[in-house]
Amino acid sequence: MAIALVFSFTGFCQSSDSTVKAKTHVKRYHVNYYVTGSIIGVGMIGDYFAISRLKSKPKLTSDELEFINTDQQKNLINTIDRWALKQNPADRDLFKKISDYGEIGIFLLPSLLIIDKDMRKDWLDLLLMYVEGHTITFSFYNYSPLGPTFVNRYRPFAYYNTDELTPEFRMNNNNTRNAFFSGHVGSCAYSTFFMAKVYSDYHPNLGGLKYLLYLAAAVPPLTIAYARIRSLDHFPSDVAVGFGLGALIGIVVPALHKSPCTKHLSLSMSTSSEEVGLSVCWKMDAKRLSAVNK
Repeated sequence: MAIALVFSFTGFCQSSDSTVKAKTHVKRYHVNYYVTGSIIGVGMIGDYFAISRLKSKPKLTSDELEFINTDQQKNLINTIDRWALKQNPADRDLFKKISDYGEIGIFLLPSLLIIDKDMRKDWLDLLLMYVEGHTITFSFYNYSPLGPTFVNRYRPFAYYNTDELTPEFRMNNNNTRNAFFSGHVGSCAYSTFFMAKVYSDYHPNLGGLKYLLYLAAAVPPLTIAYARIRSLDHFPSDVAVGFGLGALIGIVVPALHKSPCTKHLSLSMSTSSEEVGLSVCWKMDAKRLSAVNK
């Protein structure tokens, strides 16, 4: 993969610097295990309930299927998205396998970060951050106004009437209404952009190579995006939103953990027979306080 080659090249450049001067280990991120663990736990529980709910949407009726396949309804689809209706249905199974198995491989891709000695020392923090970001990405898909909970959009295969995609298949598929947005692409974009962001933070002297990393990080999710369109599961706008959201979360999550203010952030919960309370506290150190007073 392109991103693996770029990481190998940048790793070589960094290793040549280390032969000149020994480097001391510096923690790049602060991870509050209680807060991060709570986000992961709540996100996973929410994802568990959301999956069954999204797959239990009403199935298409024969009248509905006939209605959306009229020329008038197809013409309502914008010009760019209409490209998804010009694919070869016979290729659907092949590209669906590519997208499904490809997503698994990309999900595991950030494990290459442990090759770096400094990052290997912080493996637990990086793992928790990585899982935390994925649960946030899933939560956006499951519960945000952008996701299929609030948006009912037919998948492209609903518009095909062929031997491979019979009316019975299109009506009885349990996620025909979940086209917007692409969870596959969002997950893959998060994985690769998280990887690029973390590597860049651990190697601040990369210079212009940092932008090459982000360019390489775009290749795997764009490949999955193409496969999702060819598998007739998404329109181009579906994969575009998934790509943008996943990439944004992949960059923002490490940035938030890198911020000095996270070191002063604490979370506590109190319970009694009458109420449940949650408090968030931000502590300001003496030096910062004196600077503010001045």
